[in-house]
Amino acid sequence: MSSEPVHTPPHGEDVDRSPGEDRWLTPGVTGIGAASLLADIGHEVPTALLPSLLTSTLRAPASVLGLIEGVADGLAGVARLAGGALADDPRRRRTVAVGGYAATAVLSSAIAAATSVWQVGLLRTGAWVARGLRVPARNALLADVVPASAYGRAYGFERAMDNLGAIMGPLLALGLVAAVGLRWAIALSVIPGLLAAAAIVYAIGRTRQAEVRPRAPLRLHIRPVLHGDLGRLLGGVAAFEVGNVAATLLILRATELLSPGQGADRATVIALGLYTGYNTAATLASIPAGRLADRLGERGPVWVLAGGVACFAAAYLGLAVTGTAIAMLAIAFLAAGIGIGAVETAEHAAVAALAPTHLRGSAFGLLAAVQAGGNFVASAVAGLLWTLVSPAAAFWYLVGWMVLAFLALVTTARGAVTAQPSG
Repeated sequence: MSSEPVHTPPHGEDVDRSPGEDRWLTPGVTGIGAASLLADIGHEVPTALLPSLLTSTLRAPASVLGLIEGVADGLAGVARLAGGALADDPRRRRTVAVGGYAATAVLSSAIAAATSVWQVGLLRTGAWVARGLRVPARNALLADVVPASAYGRAYGFERAMDNLGAIMGPLLALGLVAAVGLRWAIALSVIPGLLAAAAIVYAIGRTRQAEVRPRAPLRLHIRPVLHGDLGRLLGGVAAFEVGNVAATLLILRATELLSPGQGADRATVIALGLYTGYNTAATLASIPAGRLADRLGERGPVWVLAGGVACFAAAYLGLAVTGTAIAMLAIAFLAAGIGIGAVETAEHAAVAALAPTHLRGSAFGLLAAVQAGGNFVASAVAGLLWTLVSPAAAFWYLVGWMVLAFLALVTTARGAVTAQPSG
C-alpha cells in the first residue's frame, strides 16, 4: 500500500471540514444518520411482520422462521467480512454503501409478493446479505466525513438514529397493517429503505472526491488489523460480545420472573415495556457517550467502552439475583440499554481511531464479524445454561465475561496512546 499516489491523512481522507475543525454534525454525518434511521424503520417493518406472514398466511411451522432467520443471520455475518475487504477502497466503499442500502430495501419489501416459504427465505437472506455488506462501508464512510476529534459524537449520532429507527419501525408496522393489511405494509417498507439509500448518496455528495488508488485484488486484511492496540481492543471487544446475549433473553427472564405473580399476559406486557425502556435508554445514551469519548481524548472511546461493559455487568448481575420487583428489573434493563448505547458508539469510534486509514474497511468488517459471531455464541451458551442449570447460572456466566472484557479494555485504554499510522 506504500505505493499509493496520493497521500492520505491519518484520520479520514474525505473529511467534510466546514469552518471549525471540531465541527461534527456535518452534512455528511447528518446524511449517514438519516440513512440509519430510515433503513432501520424500513427493515423493522418486514421483520416485525415476518412471523405472521409465515405462520398465518403461508401456514409454515414456527421452526421455519427460526431456520430462515438463522441462515440469514449467518450469511450476513460472512457478508460483513467480505464487505470489509470491499470497504478498504474509498471508491468501492461508496458504491457498496449505496448498493447495500438500495438492495436491502428492494429485497425486504419484495417479501410482500412471496407465495411460498422458499421465496421468503431467499428474499430475506438476500436482504440480510446486502445489509451485511453495507455495514463496514457505512462505518468507514462515517470516519471519512468528520475529524478524528469528533469520532465519538459522529458514531453516537449514527447509533442514536439506528436505535430510534428500531423503536419507530414496529410502531409503523402496526399502523400500516391496520390501514392497508399485512402484505401492503411489507411492500410499502421500500419507501423508507430507498430514502435511506438517497440519504447515503447525499452524504457522499457532501464529501471531497475520493482519492484514486490502483485497483488491487480484493483481500480482507486480518493480520495487520490484529496488530498493536487495535488487536488488543478487538480482543476486549470479543470478550464482551461472547457475553452479549440477544435482548430476547432479557425479555424472557423478566417474563418468567413476573408470570407467577402477574399472570402470563400482564407479565408479557410489562416485559415488552421494559424492552421499550431498554431501547429508549440506548437511544438517549449514544450521543452523550460519544461526546464523553471525544472529551477524554485519544483513549476516550476505549474508556467509554469499558464503562458500557461495566453497565452490562451490573445489569446481568441484577438479572441473576433479582426477584419479582418491577423496579429492580427496570434498573437492570435501563443499565443494559445505557450499556449498549455506550458500547456500540465506543466500539466504532475506537476502531476508526486506531485502524490504519487504508485498512479501515477491513477493521470494521472484522469488528462486525466479531459482533455477529460473539452474539451467536453468547445466546447459544446462555440458552443451554438456562435450560440445563438455571436462568441465574446463565446470567452469572455472562457477568464473568463482562468482568474479563472490562479488565482487557482497561488494560488497552492505559496502553492506547495514539492511532496507528496509515501506512
